[in-house]
Amino acid sequence: MSRLVLIKDNQPLAEYNLCKERFTIGRLPDNDLRIDNPTVSSHHAVVINILNDSFIEDLNSTNGTYINGRLIKKHALQQGDLITIGHHQLRFIDSHLDALNSDDFSQTVVIAPKSTTKNINDLQTDNSLHEQKLPQGKLQVLSGALTGRELNLEKPVTTLGRQSTQVAAISRRADGFFIVHADSSTPSYPLVNGQSIELQARKLCNRDVIEVAGVKMSFFEFQ
Repeated sequence: MSRLVLIKDNQPLAEYNLCKERFTIGRLPDNDLRIDNPTVSSHHAVVINILNDSFIEDLNSTNGTYINGRLIKKHALQQGDLITIGHHQLRFIDSHLDALNSDDFSQTVVIAPKSTTKNINDLQTDNSLHEQKLPQGKLQVLSGALTGRELNLEKPVTTLGRQSTQVAAISRRADGFFIVHADSSTPSYPLVNGQSIELQARKLCNRDVIEVAGVKMSFFEFQ
């Protein structure tokens, strides 16, 4: 069963199961999801569920319905879509995909495309004989559908991002963790604390905020 997650400041506040064929959103009490705010129309939008697919349709609302910042009339919902209604935001979670991806962090971690193989190999060092000396680290997702999810950085190289959008690689070395832009086919670079990392590998510091393919993650290093 798919669901909507009400979020504020990238933090989930409440969840609503899309358990009906027609799930209405609006200001009046007769809606399945009531948002009592003057920026929301009496009957603002409806989510229509057909088998494994969900569609959202604006019901001629005053302020409109937005998906990922774009005004829509009708839209086929996809995993992670951000719905804006008035001053409120809802994240669409496709439970069919969510169940498949619950253990593999798939919205953030990807298999690097072939074009990035050389870049990633350049990061790797032979640490197999010094496993006990390698630092420990993890990422915690700060935005998107997987907010709060954690990923332990246990591999020599962990790739992050989305193919054809933006890919970064984090290498685990004896002297710390380093991040590098890992997809020469995309012109935009990952960000660390809001600044582009450009072409050079950058050493990560504890609590650095990384942004790759629009997803923000906090880096933690520990003994």
